[in-house]
Amino acid sequence: MRNDLKSGEPGTDSLRMTRRAFGAGLAAGTGFMAFALPVRALTVDQARALIDKAISEVNAIISSGKSEDQMFVDFERLFVTYADVSTIARSALGVASKSASAAQMSAFTKAFQGYISRKYGRRFREFIGGKIEVTDARPIKSYFEVVSVAYLQGEAPFDLRWHVSDKSGRQLFFNIIIEGINMLASERTEIGAILDKNGGDVDKLTAVLLQS
Repeated sequence: MRNDLKSGEPGTDSLRMTRRAFGAGLAAGTGFMAFALPVRALTVDQARALIDKAISEVNAIISSGKSEDQMFVDFERLFVTYADVSTIARSALGVASKSASAAQMSAFTKAFQGYISRKYGRRFREFIGGKIEVTDARPIKSYFEVVSVAYLQGEAPFDLRWHVSDKSGRQLFFNIIIEGINMLASERTEIGAILDKNGGDVDKLTAVLLQS
């Protein structure tokens, strides 16, 4: 092929067309290959390993001998590390999350993570002297349920179920069911009641959570 073709000479346009066609074909092929390659999806073993690690930290916190306030700091760190905080917060806020501004959602989510850490931290403090163990894991629809059992001194064992997904781009839990009580459902009801009490004002709701 000649390398000295100039614009307007026979073959120049066809050469450009060939290059464009080749480039388009390469891009299309690359896109197809990216689409066709298998996606690394969350597995039941990964879901179980995530909760195993989270529970190991819960057990360490409740046996640390720290004060309640110090434990709450640790529980918030754990919550932020292993939970899909944004999804849980948005679910708890419900319909109001659709009209809230980005700044309001950011402030609410921050306040909510502290509130939920203290609330469930108090519940986990009841396990002092006991322990939690993972016993099973299974796929349910588009997520995984990891089953654990809490052993408390002087009480019958009961189960905690953790729902795990990677829809956020990370492997995180987005719900906990303690003795049949669904965290997402109960928090939506409670947060909704506080919001209603404050006239639907998300900023006032956020202020209440900061004090709860």
